Amino acid sequence: MAWRIGLTGGLACGKSTIAAWLAEAGAHIIDADLLAREIVAPGTPALAAIAAHFGPQMLNSQGILERAALRQRVFADAEARAWLEALLHPPIRAAMIARSARIAAAHPDALIVWVVPLLLEGGYGALVDQVVVVDCLPEQQMARVKARSDWSDAQIRTVLAAQCDRATRLAAADVVIDNSGSPAAARRQLREFLATLHPDFGPNP
Repeated sequence: MAWRIGLTGGLACGKSTIAAWLAEAGAHIIDADLLAREIVAPGTPALAAIAAHFGPQMLNSQGILERAALRQRVFADAEARAWLEALLHPPIRAAMIARSARIAAAHPDALIVWVVPLLLEGGYGALVDQVVVVDCLPEQQMARVKARSDWSDAQIRTVLAAQCDRATRLAAADVVIDNSGSPAAARRQLREFLATLHPDFGPNP
């Protein structure tokens, strides 16, 4: 049977890296962030709703969403963030379910991985067979975000505060990939996890 795995973790814990390794191992990756970009593409009802709710300044001159402006707006206001999540999560969930069904129909033994930063907050946990949490130390999250972006400490803390706390994520996990050490150590944990599912999911990551 097809396995549906929910992959999540805090900001900069390494979800994308683990997802890439899972893809190498033969998994089918469905990324919630990529789906969200499709849902708010120019001309979509969701983008029109965002512009109507938050103002036309959320769009650039080409009618494309100004992601930085929206991020700043919603992470500074819990009510605004809740409104946006209520707009986006239902179509994202529906798209993930539909794509999973198509993959499972074509590949009955598939490993289907849902990469969802807000997997627990958005209610996706009940829709997957196992929840895999990628974890690292909070100070590592700060350092990694600083290394890859120009966000201030205050901005980083605001985004972290909008996610569920680390203890809640770890308590909800069926499997934890500790990404606080070396890449080799994280790969070893991933290999061990894959071995518990099925021997034919592809080459070891």
